[in-house]
Amino acid sequence: MQMSLLRYLFALLASFSVYSQQINVAVDHAPPYSIIAENGKVHGLILDILEIIRAQSNIDYQINTVPCPFSRCMRLLAQGEVDVMGGLIKTPQRDKVIDFVDPAYMALTSSFVFYARRDSNIEVEQYSDLYTNRIAVMRGSVFYPRFDADRQLNKVPVFSERVAFDLLLKGRVDLVIAVEDTAEVAMEVLGQPIEKLKKVSYRHSQAIYGHMAMSTQFHSTVLAQRIRQAMQRLAVEKKLDPVVTKYKLPPISQHVSTVTP
Repeated sequence: MQMSLLRYLFALLASFSVYSQQINVAVDHAPPYSIIAENGKVHGLILDILEIIRAQSNIDYQINTVPCPFSRCMRLLAQGEVDVMGGLIKTPQRDKVIDFVDPAYMALTSSFVFYARRDSNIEVEQYSDLYTNRIAVMRGSVFYPRFDADRQLNKVPVFSERVAFDLLLKGRVDLVIAVEDTAEVAMEVLGQPIEKLKKVSYRHSQAIYGHMAMSTQFHSTVLAQRIRQAMQRLAVEKKLDPVVTKYKLPPISQHVSTVTP
């Protein structure tokens, strides 16, 4: 009898801790997938996913958004000062400091392209042509292995894609690297004049997968494991597909084979 009471109390305590827990979600301004409005209000795909996991899986938690530039968001996640961040490309280096959740919820069959000012005479026909140019890159971002590892390139780190394009328009850098499917949408949302830019000929095409990622500290909690399991189940059941297709992304169920058992 006493042992049964203890078991009940432990179960009650565990359920209460899950119920009362707050998840701190780092969100950078990356339209159309995450937007920080001028009034400070935050919305985006990762928040929609966490909300549907909460609604569909009987897991209760509070979502606290932490707006930050991309590089700071990454640092906060790696240091365990926030719990979750979305839209991250998995790399071996990142995998050492944060924990990725499968399946990826963003799948882009897009290209990494380079923008130059339309009134410039810059031409990039092949990779080697990049070496003579100043290239704005978002601090903390990854693109494709050759570009990421190349220390001979003149990369100018910036805090956001908006700053990168501002520098390009002002002539302070020669090129900006961006994902083709999202860059022009982002510029439109940010009110930047895309008509003043051109895409150079050289591009790098590959499948791009964006994951939810957790801090290593949060990953070890019961709540994190329940969220991970719920996301995998909802992906298999195709209940996340309407959420991502609203952002004009392909259904998660199309690449659900990336789920690790």
